[in-house]
Amino acid sequence: MKPLYKLSLILVLFISACHKNEVEPTVNKKVSSTNQVVTTLIEGFESGSKTAYTAADVTLSSGIWNMNDALIGNSTSDRKIGTQSARVRNSGKLTMKFDKTTGAGTVTIQHAKYGTDANGTWQLWYSINGGTSYLQAGANVTTTSATFATASFTINVAGNVRIEIRKTDAGTNRINFDEITVNDYSGITNPIPTLTTTSPSTCAAGAAAFTLTVNGSNFMNGSVIKWNTANLTTTFVSATLLTASVSASLVATAGTASVTVFNPTPGGGTSAAATFAITSTSSAIKKFLFDAKHAQTAGNADWVIDQDNNTPQRIPTPLQSNITSSTSETYWTGAISAWGIALAKLGHKVETLPSTGTITYGNTSNAQDLSNYNVFVIDEPNTVFTAAEKTAILQFVQNGGGLCMIANHNISDRNNDGWDAPAIWNDFFTNNTIQSNPFGFSVDYNNISVTSSNVFTGSHPVMNGTSGTVTQVQFNSGATITLNNTANPNAKGLVWHSGYTQNNFNIMSAVSTFGTGRAFIIGDSSPMDDGTGASGNVLYNGWSVYSHTKLMMNASLWLAKVQ
Repeated sequence: MKPLYKLSLILVLFISACHKNEVEPTVNKKVSSTNQVVTTLIEGFESGSKTAYTAADVTLSSGIWNMNDALIGNSTSDRKIGTQSARVRNSGKLTMKFDKTTGAGTVTIQHAKYGTDANGTWQLWYSINGGTSYLQAGANVTTTSATFATASFTINVAGNVRIEIRKTDAGTNRINFDEITVNDYSGITNPIPTLTTTSPSTCAAGAAAFTLTVNGSNFMNGSVIKWNTANLTTTFVSATLLTASVSASLVATAGTASVTVFNPTPGGGTSAAATFAITSTSSAIKKFLFDAKHAQTAGNADWVIDQDNNTPQRIPTPLQSNITSSTSETYWTGAISAWGIALAKLGHKVETLPSTGTITYGNTSNAQDLSNYNVFVIDEPNTVFTAAEKTAILQFVQNGGGLCMIANHNISDRNNDGWDAPAIWNDFFTNNTIQSNPFGFSVDYNNISVTSSNVFTGSHPVMNGTSGTVTQVQFNSGATITLNNTANPNAKGLVWHSGYTQNNFNIMSAVSTFGTGRAFIIGDSSPMDDGTGASGNVLYNGWSVYSHTKLMMNASLWLAKVQ
């Protein structure tokens, strides 16, 4: 038999002469100045019946409880003090549907594994607002024994309070709970917490979810870390240490957040705030490498950021460290110098892979190994890639790099070696040792000149990123692109030839992914041509017209994973 005091919760008894000779409870009884008697809440699941796991309210001796994925067990495999106990499985809960009006000081719960089931994990939560929201009390508890163990928690809240037991491991293993005891609030006043440091104290906008560690003093079971005004799910580690999970949505955009620690009443209060900085991802320095190894200056072309008298060097001159917001594109001489200058103005680093350079990936002896860069830009290659170069480039993308590919119209062999840009790119896609058609792209052998507003209007950073919204693109003798979503389902068109349906054909620009990296392709060099270069080259100033600057800068930052 269970002790007599387990039978019920007596919240308020008025003592009168007709009851003086009766036997009164003596366990944890208090007499208030208003002549009221209040006692500890004890629930042992002896009165009441629930034989199914389906969620339902059950009237027990202490009041109404909701039992979700839980039942009242009395089998030989149920661990119990007396004849019955609660049995909880999966992510089940035991929830008080009423308030204990005299507060809660300490809570003790008997718990054991059901039968021969595996270990299980659970938590105690409490509410001071009628079940609208809950706070976790103490740390997670793991039930490891087939005999009852006592879990103790300190809540120390006055006024109305209700509790909830949550099984958290979500497994089919079952846990028995019995003798839930909630002692009255003892009158202890909670301290005001002090916050000294947070770790981390900053992150880049767009970062993944992370665990925030808060150091300080006067922390307690029930302390809550607040992110601005929102409560974070907080774990009490010690009186000087708390942790909480910060979701990715809270750090999606640049700015600052106020981090505080709150201790509940009685007493309690909010600590001084610590500032958490969410830095703009554009402030993170990215490295861009522009290819000049594949005859980009052959014939009358000049597809480099700085042509250095037709012999592009690794470091463009004058030095980019002297570039300011007012620096002109003519600071460097090259048909795509405006592109390089624009990236440098954002704080990014740009270099050229000269004709004497080597394309490798993972070669620590090569100072310009692709692993040292975030984005590799190849504008109108005029010599075919070697097998080793193809492997290195694809491994670079496969492992997180960004590849910007620029094609040209057919019959555009500027150095008369039998290869033009469309043929070189298609050979790269289909004739490599990594994967056939890794991006799902092929360049059409055609020649189009068109100004098109036939653009993708959905949400994509290349089309509506931090550099603006792309609405119009012009080709002056370029090639279209065809997508193969069987080869790569992530291949997606962004701009189409004017008047054509937005499908996998007649595409002017597209994006894709491969491994953890990204790829962008456009069928003409006119949109990034700034009209400046070596004397005698035939160039076209397309950088500053239509939406070309927005398109190429959005694409650059997307490839670098800045947006």
